[in-house]
Amino acid sequence: MHRSEGLAARGFLVFALGALVCGALFGVIGSWQHVIPGVVDAVPFVKSRPLHVSLVVAWIFMAAIGGIYHYLPQIAGVPLHAPRLVWVHLVLFMLTGLAVITSYFMGRFGGREYWEFPPVLGIPIVIGWLLLLYNFFATVRGRQGPWPAYLWMWATGLVFFLFTYLEAHLWLIQRTGDNAVRDLTVQWKAYGALTGSWNMLVYGTSMVVMERISGNARPARSRAAFLLYALGFTNLLFGWAHHIYPVPSATWLRMLAYGISMTEWIVLARIIHQWRATMDAAHSGPRSMSHRFLFASEVWVLLNLALALLISIPAINLFTHGTHITVAHAMGSTIGINTTILFASVCFIANGHATRTMRIGFALFNGALALFWLSLIGAGAVKGWYTVMTDLPFQTIMQQLRPFLIGFAVSGFGVFAGLMVLTGLALRRLNAREEKVVVSPERSKGSAEVRISPVSLDEGPM
Repeated sequence: MHRSEGLAARGFLVFALGALVCGALFGVIGSWQHVIPGVVDAVPFVKSRPLHVSLVVAWIFMAAIGGIYHYLPQIAGVPLHAPRLVWVHLVLFMLTGLAVITSYFMGRFGGREYWEFPPVLGIPIVIGWLLLLYNFFATVRGRQGPWPAYLWMWATGLVFFLFTYLEAHLWLIQRTGDNAVRDLTVQWKAYGALTGSWNMLVYGTSMVVMERISGNARPARSRAAFLLYALGFTNLLFGWAHHIYPVPSATWLRMLAYGISMTEWIVLARIIHQWRATMDAAHSGPRSMSHRFLFASEVWVLLNLALALLISIPAINLFTHGTHITVAHAMGSTIGINTTILFASVCFIANGHATRTMRIGFALFNGALALFWLSLIGAGAVKGWYTVMTDLPFQTIMQQLRPFLIGFAVSGFGVFAGLMVLTGLALRRLNAREEKVVVSPERSKGSAEVRISPVSLDEGPM
């Protein structure tokens, strides 16, 4: 990899970590605003919430993109097709991010969920994404041999993000926005598929990291890997419909979404099997931070998938939809799964090993996140029960939630503190690291096993 390419890829990671810290900070502010109204008057909840959401989404995309730009030349066996466009993409992303944050602080909104900034700011996002698509496909075109599963995941995620992002703005067209049922259905369809798109990017990254750590490229070309890709792709296309049970949409659509959600039991069985195997392997190999974060992601996948399957059942969804359980599901996915996988990638790229401080930050982050998640589930269960089964006024119901909301806010401090430790060490290591990447194309012929020389995980403390 050319040094300039490596610097640009690390630039995405550095700014992604910065977005994560800022997003977590506004999340803490928002959680305490639930407990003590007006606790931070300078940033009211109407501003802290979109700042939190947009910055965390920026963390996911920038960390995934930085990983793609970093790993792609090694996987393709050729340099990036247009390395200068990586810098253009980075500058576009940063300038747009600053404009979004400024618009929020000034109270200028105009968009919707995830994209609450003025829609005109979406134009540079689309331009930057087109540059990424061009660079990705022009680079992998030079790769020899069949694609491993993670390249298909990345390609699918990149294409469908652009599609769903444009779809999420169809409300700007009068014909879509003038019908409430159509408008709500399209909105939730777009956002459900959008999360499926970034999941493709993140899960593809996890497969790359596991491959690089083990040095074995064969699992990414196995039938099981492509089965997981096919199930993930199917859920991207159709699984979003479980979000719209309350909407008077077609019955066949709801049943189809329910059936597809249940296919994830196959993934769940696979996860349990891999989880047990990982526990056994953890005692025989070095426990780098990448190992630890991947193991944590498996645990959070197991927990959050179990919750997702439960709330996909219509009878349960009646109680949970729109409650804090929905937030728990979103936080479990965004923080517990996506963030741990992306940290595994950041740690691998930074070539850091598990120092004592890093292990403390890791334990604090995951322990506080577990309390955070359980508090949200408790709050959602109580709210759902009282809302559906009683006639109590909303204010009285919210008073019943106060103990859970306090636990949610306190544990949020712990999550933020853990992220501060992890992010600070990761930034220091990324900034200090010299680029030592050698392009080593992976050649796969037939069913022969392919081995990759793993990057050293002990080049310096992290």
